[in-house]
Amino acid sequence: MQSMYFTEEHHLFRESFKNFLQKEVVPHIDKWEATGTIERFIWEKFGEMGYFGLATAESDGGMNLDLFYTVILLEELQKINSGGFAAAIWAHAYLAMTHLNKNGNDYQRKAYLTPSVKGEKIGCLGVTEPFGGSDVAGMRTTAVKKGDTYIINGSKTFITNGVYGDYIILAAKTDPSAGNKGISIFIVDLNSEGVSSSKLNKLGWRASDTAELAFDNVIIPAANLMGSEGKGFSFIMEAFAMERLIMGINAHARAEYALEYALQYMSEREAFGKTINQYQALRHRFVDLHADMDMCKQYNYSVVYKMDNGEYVVREASIAKLKSTAMADEVVYQCLQFLGGYGYIEDYPMARLLRDSRLGPIGGGTSEILREIIAKIVIDKKEYRVSEEN
Repeated sequence: MQSMYFTEEHHLFRESFKNFLQKEVVPHIDKWEATGTIERFIWEKFGEMGYFGLATAESDGGMNLDLFYTVILLEELQKINSGGFAAAIWAHAYLAMTHLNKNGNDYQRKAYLTPSVKGEKIGCLGVTEPFGGSDVAGMRTTAVKKGDTYIINGSKTFITNGVYGDYIILAAKTDPSAGNKGISIFIVDLNSEGVSSSKLNKLGWRASDTAELAFDNVIIPAANLMGSEGKGFSFIMEAFAMERLIMGINAHARAEYALEYALQYMSEREAFGKTINQYQALRHRFVDLHADMDMCKQYNYSVVYKMDNGEYVVREASIAKLKSTAMADEVVYQCLQFLGGYGYIEDYPMARLLRDSRLGPIGGGTSEILREIIAKIVIDKKEYRVSEEN
């Protein structure tokens, strides 16, 4: 354990969570990967154990723990080899619930946050659109106020938990003429009249449900506006740092899992009279991969520490995702090679791991977008405060 960041309490939490996953989750993973449906009972079990409330205030049913408990949760989720299951869990707890934790009023916290902590309601985040991609300010979904309601029209895509979830934290334009200053955030129940979903058939993350959602004259209460009109872009940008850091942590964790599995295989697989972990070409390649993983891991921990202490880490979180996801793709690719023909067989974990890892440089801001964000900070010397990220 890293004593600089992790205490004995962290260690005990990790062991408890690992045991929980092995008992309650792992026996069902292959079924969920095959069906693309995570059964409802596991959400309630997560809620009963308090795992959805690590970053939520005690007054809302959570535990208000430091961010290294979240790191442990994310790392161990990666090591059961289902990127889809992991994504469904953290999209609920750290995409949807982040907005409720930071921006929800008393009514919204009672109606949505507390049930989310308990696993009674499943949330998702709706920002990306079919024609917008990473261009958040260019979204076309609109919310028009009418009396004490808003009428929503538009579409969102690549929405994790969008098929089987209960509500969506939705970004929409309340003033289309105002650019990013005209974006607002709403809570929309997914069973509302006028909401329809199409399940997307993905290369990886097979266990999670990923949707394209359409909103056709969907009427929601005005009370479901988060904050005030025009604050949505700032809310989204503030949450992006957390999302990017999460994906960086996920990347170093799955790379570490891949290396651990590959080393076990190499220590057992024999060729020409000795185990293949004794061949210099493979040993040295493994060491290079391990070093790259460990550098990203230690960097990510340092960014978590800064974030947990209230520092503004847009640059650091963007670097964490950019470098860690690229590293993980290379590590997983090479670890599959270590297994030879068996790496290409579905009965071994590397094939799924390779597919799941490939989303890392795409989701949550593509590597190309992240490079431009970092360039604006490092080259153009922009402060890149929350309200300026575009």
